[in-house]
Amino acid sequence: MLVVYPQTKTYFSHWKDLSPGSAPVRKHGKTVMSGVAEAVSKIDDLTNGLLTLSELHAFQLRVDPANFKILSHNLLVVLAIQFPDDFTPEVHVAMDKFLSALALALSEKYR
Repeated sequence: MLVVYPQTKTYFSHWKDLSPGSAPVRKHGKTVMSGVAEAVSKIDDLTNGLLTLSELHAFQLRVDPANFKILSHNLLVVLAIQFPDDFTPEVHVAMDKFLSALALALSEKYR
């Protein structure tokens, strides 16, 4: 994501190494995917379940909510590449719907 969408690097200017596979990038990737896992566990009420995460990104980190859509797109691409046999059109639609709902929930505090 940092390579294909260089505008996302602005949030990580304090990192010494932004290259793919670097320690800070890998650590943040784990943090992001933990957030996605949390969203799965709160799928019945994403807006309230992710309220704290939404507040963090809106008020403290000040992340542009457009980046949530970029992340969603990147996750779909990675899933399609890593699991080509399992990433059927039905799975694609389901994942896109979930990730769109996740992006919307994370954007809640921006409104």
